[in-house]
Amino acid sequence: MAKTYNELYLSMRRALKDEGIEDFALEARRLLALASGYSDAELIARFYLYAGDEAERRARDLLRRRLRGEPLAYIAGSWEFYGLKLLVNPSVLIPRMDTEVLVSTALELLRTDVPEPRILDLCCGSGCIGCALAHELPNARVYMADISPEALSVARKNVALHHLNSRCVCLDADALSPPPLRMSNFDMIACNPPYISARELKKLDPSVSEWEPMLALDGGEDGLNFYRSVLEHWKSVLRDDGYIIFEVGEGQADSVRKLLAEAGFYNLGCALDTIGVERVIYGKNKKKRDK
Repeated sequence: MAKTYNELYLSMRRALKDEGIEDFALEARRLLALASGYSDAELIARFYLYAGDEAERRARDLLRRRLRGEPLAYIAGSWEFYGLKLLVNPSVLIPRMDTEVLVSTALELLRTDVPEPRILDLCCGSGCIGCALAHELPNARVYMADISPEALSVARKNVALHHLNSRCVCLDADALSPPPLRMSNFDMIACNPPYISARELKKLDPSVSEWEPMLALDGGEDGLNFYRSVLEHWKSVLRDDGYIIFEVGEGQADSVRKLLAEAGFYNLGCALDTIGVERVIYGKNKKKRDK
């Protein structure tokens, strides 16, 4: 017998709740909106109409994928970050709210000091940081770099989606190696590197470890491999007094702060995430004459 959208929603919500999914109501509505082809508001307005066989079949298929553990963002193919809809797939990390703290902090620093910034989004993944900074800073020139061709493909699509092609460039580069010769004179390196330690990788929730790219998670034995490499190899692409700004894992702030100081950065600062964890660490590159 045909079901209304509301009946489908209630059954999907119950299945997600029984599976232990925390935001079961929100996810049920989002999955049903995807299945029906409506926005959330359009779906709610049609809740007591019959869904039809095709919408019901699609809803069952999407629910089955979610119950197998596939993240909602990958099922939807997009996720919101800093007010932007960004395309995502399993070759890139799903943008997190914690990374919005990095963007907000970077904007504060650049708006204070640099009217026309050149920014490098290193380990760019989906391009979420670079796209958000370019969108918020119309005079910025943004370079997005990653070693993964699949991730760069997603980043390029997000650049095009938000009409940023004239000010954004995506290029292949390995944060664990020296930069290409053509890269120099940046006002800021913004970097959310892989920072999960070997011990913590074993404890990751299956929704992360089984679906999101290990290349973007694995930070080496102590989780600090990329911080060391970026500070060793990539400091040279910064202008005098240029900023470097990192997202860090919980409990890593002091270690990364020490690495920045040892690398000659000054005016070190941090920003907290929504639960009070030091999530972003930054500093300024010393002028050559001060070395």
